[in-house]
Amino acid sequence: MAAVLDTFRLSGRVAIVTGASRGLGADLAVALAEAGADVALVARGDTTAVAKEIKALGRRCGTVAVDVGAAGAAEKIMADVTAQLGAPDILVNNAGIIRRAPFLEFSDADWDDVLNVNLRAVFRLSQRFAAPLAARKAPGKIINTASLLSFQGGIRVVSYTAAKSALAGVTRAMANELAAQGVNVNAVAPGYMATDNTAALQADPVRNKSILDRIPAGRWGTPADLAGAVIFLAAPASDYMHGHILAVDGGWLVR
Repeated sequence: MAAVLDTFRLSGRVAIVTGASRGLGADLAVALAEAGADVALVARGDTTAVAKEIKALGRRCGTVAVDVGAAGAAEKIMADVTAQLGAPDILVNNAGIIRRAPFLEFSDADWDDVLNVNLRAVFRLSQRFAAPLAARKAPGKIINTASLLSFQGGIRVVSYTAAKSALAGVTRAMANELAAQGVNVNAVAPGYMATDNTAALQADPVRNKSILDRIPAGRWGTPADLAGAVIFLAAPASDYMHGHILAVDGGWLVR
């Protein structure tokens, strides 16, 4: 039996992180490298700083400049990552967008854009990532980024709530089919994290106070709070976990 700490190491693994240029994605990519993985950064934005951090850790780093919601993005990601680093065996579906408006004023464009990036792109990339692993009977890990709005309704974010609620169900459905193929599919559900996506909420004194009053931990989360959960789900330590949605929320859901 392996020493317990060895089951959290990712040496020899190749991980893909989408939305890796900043925020949660950037920090998670570096954390995966700290655990021993080589990491492919997928993003529309500049990944130079993140790549420099990963290489300073002695890990290899690949980059794929693409919008995950664009046609053909999944195929490009898989081809480029394999060419740069070899066949990937960890996928962190982190990329996401959010649009805010009252339900009665919510536009078709804001509905379609969010569902495309937050749900359809995850389905397509996960399918193309898992297929070669299943074909050669190799183990793999898919970690989706769900949300507290996978469990709740939210306010003024109907398309985001729809996408994240669906993603929780898709995570379970994928797990049902891929577990027997040796691929673990789970998700993390971050709570209120201090990122660009929540900047408007943090800046609103009324909403900020109402959020903090509800969180037992009494603070906004940080990317570092999420890193341990993602490493766990990416590592052999979680090999018997399938279809789980792991909330990292400062206690929000139990309040």
